[in-house]
Amino acid sequence: MNGNRNYARSSRDLVYRTLHGEPHQHIPSGPLAVHYCAKAAGISLHDYTFNASMLAQSVIRYYDKFRPDAVWISNDTWITAEAMGAAVAFTGEGLPMSGSGQPLINGYADIDKIPPPAPEKQGRLPVMLEALHLVKNAIGRDAFVVGCFDQSPFSLACALMGIEQAMTRAATDWPFIDRLLEVCADYCMAYGAAMADRGVDMLSTGDSPAGLIGADLYRQIALPAEQKVFRGLKDQTDAFLSLHICGNVDHILKDMSRAGADVLELDAKTDLEEACRLVPDHIALWGDLDPVALLEQSEAGRVKTEIERIAAILRHHQRDRFVLSSGCTLTIGTKEENLRLLCQSVDCK
Repeated sequence: MNGNRNYARSSRDLVYRTLHGEPHQHIPSGPLAVHYCAKAAGISLHDYTFNASMLAQSVIRYYDKFRPDAVWISNDTWITAEAMGAAVAFTGEGLPMSGSGQPLINGYADIDKIPPPAPEKQGRLPVMLEALHLVKNAIGRDAFVVGCFDQSPFSLACALMGIEQAMTRAATDWPFIDRLLEVCADYCMAYGAAMADRGVDMLSTGDSPAGLIGADLYRQIALPAEQKVFRGLKDQTDAFLSLHICGNVDHILKDMSRAGADVLELDAKTDLEEACRLVPDHIALWGDLDPVALLEQSEAGRVKTEIERIAAILRHHQRDRFVLSSGCTLTIGTKEENLRLLCQSVDCK
């Protein structure tokens, strides 16, 4: 490890070179810092959630403090569902916004009531887009900026009707689920395209429920919808595209590699060795330090050892397209010393 970063090129350039598979000296860092940014900046969760300027300030102050190579514009996982009409609220002290009412979707008539996507004026989508604009203007020349365009179609469908209900309807009424996924995909593409218009370097989407349904159902239901979104966005932007599925996804790594993403974000529960073997070299990997057991609860020595273990795996597999990150969102309790270790330079060789 090397704490003296080479500033001959910007952090943004380092991440670009890494994702393109071009020569680079250090492994870049891009921890999934979301609500942690608010804590680091001393900004309330409420202001981070609803105020574009405060959200942007949170990210900028976090960047100034820890100097990661990549920063994230993200929030809770209900941004798009809310824009489509789902009821959301703070459901507990210190918890981000989540679903707070009855399922929005029960039948075909409910799908037909969803308005066409209009990211500039629906729900909190304008807040996220304005925050992205502010961050890009402030630090976009130096830092690689990731815009999280919220949930992939299957995850969004689960938010709108509940995962059990979604799975039941998938088994008994496929045309219904297919229609809902089509509408969800339209929202995903519209939100992602709006972020791309504001100069984002990478677009990231999450599909965590897709990791819980087994490989066969993933291929039948979630994967085609992911492919549609990524195809649509590739027609509209040159930004990198990334897919994140929480948990152990060893069983669907090959299938995820066919989604059309340039990057796969790996949870700490996924075997990095297996990912290096199964994911084609032209697809970058982004991960995969445990945000709880390691970055929140462990001492710095263990974090350093784990980072060195990851670097050794990458060298063994000659894996150049890799960004060091938390495997999922940083917890509010993440230790500063551990985060600083994550954000230091790690030699590739």
